Amino acid sequence: MSELVGGAVKSLKSIVLYMALALGANAAMAQSADIIDLRDGDMKKLVVHSEAKPVPAEAFKSEDGGDLTLADFQGKITLVNFWATWCAPCRHEMPMLSDLQAQLGGDDFEVVTIASGRNAPAAMKKFFDEIEVDNLPLHADPKMGLSRQMGVLGLPVTVILDREGREIARLQGDADWSSDSAKSILQALIDAGA
Repeated sequence: MSELVGGAVKSLKSIVLYMALALGANAAMAQSADIIDLRDGDMKKLVVHSEAKPVPAEAFKSEDGGDLTLADFQGKITLVNFWATWCAPCRHEMPMLSDLQAQLGGDDFEVVTIASGRNAPAAMKKFFDEIEVDNLPLHADPKMGLSRQMGVLGLPVTVILDREGREIARLQGDADWSSDSAKSILQALIDAGA
C-alpha cells in the first residue's frame, strides 16, 4: 500500500513540476510575442529569441580593472552594448543608451557598455567625454574573448538579457534607443519581471 501511495505522490509531483514548467514556458513565449508586437522603426531589427539563450561565463574588464562576467548583472534586465572608440555608429547611439540608463536605470534595469578589442582607457574616456556621456561604464573586452563567444561579428551589437542572465534579444548595428518602441520594449520586460 505504501508503495502505491508513494508512486501516486511521485506522479503528482511530476505533474505539478510539468505544469509549472509549462506555465513558465508559456509566460516566456507570451512575453516574447508581446515584445515582438512592440517593435517599430529601428527596433524591427531587434531579433527576439523564441527561447532564452545562455551566455558565456567569459570574464571582461571592469572600468576599475577587475574582472566581471555577465552573470554579475543577474537580477535585472540588462542591455549589453558592444562598441569601440573607432566605431561611428557607436558614437551615434551611445548618447541614446545613456538616456535609457538615466530614464530606466536602477534595481530593475541597467545599460552595460563593453568596449570590444583594443581600446585604450584614455581613448574610451575621451570618446565618452566628447559625446557627453557620464553615466555608463567603461568596461572593456580587450582580447575579445567575450565578444567572440557572444558571436559579435561587427559593431555595435546590443544584447538584452533577462533577470536570469540569459540572452532574450539581439540587435546588430546602431538603433534609435530613444524611440518610444525601444522604451516600450524595455519597460514591458521590466514590468513583467522577465
